[in-house]
Amino acid sequence: MDTTPDIDPAEVAYFENLAHRWWDVQGPFWPLHRLNAFRTAYVREHLIRSLGRDLDADPPLAGLRVLDIGCGGGILSESIARLGASVTGIDVAPKNIQVSKLHAEWSGLEIDYQLTTVGECAATGRTFDAVLNMEVVEHVEHLPDFLATCARLVRPGGVMVISTINRTLIAWLIAIIGAERVLRWLPPGTHHYRKLVKPAEIRAGLGDQFRIVHQTGVRVNPMDRSFHFTPLMAVNYMMVAERA
Repeated sequence: MDTTPDIDPAEVAYFENLAHRWWDVQGPFWPLHRLNAFRTAYVREHLIRSLGRDLDADPPLAGLRVLDIGCGGGILSESIARLGASVTGIDVAPKNIQVSKLHAEWSGLEIDYQLTTVGECAATGRTFDAVLNMEVVEHVEHLPDFLATCARLVRPGGVMVISTINRTLIAWLIAIIGAERVLRWLPPGTHHYRKLVKPAEIRAGLGDQFRIVHQTGVRVNPMDRSFHFTPLMAVNYMMVAERA
């Protein structure tokens, strides 16, 4: 595996140390498990809408080729595979790939997990109907280069779905100070303010060949730890971009 400049070795080491906890719903990744059902429904709806799928088909995403970037332990990859898609999950942390492969085997799911970078994946010339960039862009270095490379992985007419955290004062207070240091919902150090991403930076990084067809804020109810849509994108947000 090459050492491309968008990879932060400290980020890789951080998630490698937590790899064995990916599927512990009470462990450090419990917020991701809670978020997963919410974001899977969002992905399902917008892939059906953007790619002209039958809303009533069972399974609804059958035949679609989906790439899950930064797949971690496979939480989202498995959910999308259960909807019928042919899923490829990539990650730069060897332990994450080991965990994801093992859990997919236990779950009886055929998912193509690969230890590789987006640069190596794009170099193959392979493209996908949909590329998922969920909770990834806030962990990379050189965001414009990373997004430009990810864009090459989307086929013409395909879509990219992105979920991340805005770089605002309120996001710092809620997502870093609140979630990591006060409530301890996430291990301290999970996010770094300088790496948080503004929506305008997503649009600029994807370039003119993409158009944003949907965007929404996401809020968390701290009382019951549930996720909800909100028009305010100042903290967590999701975007759907279609390639011309």
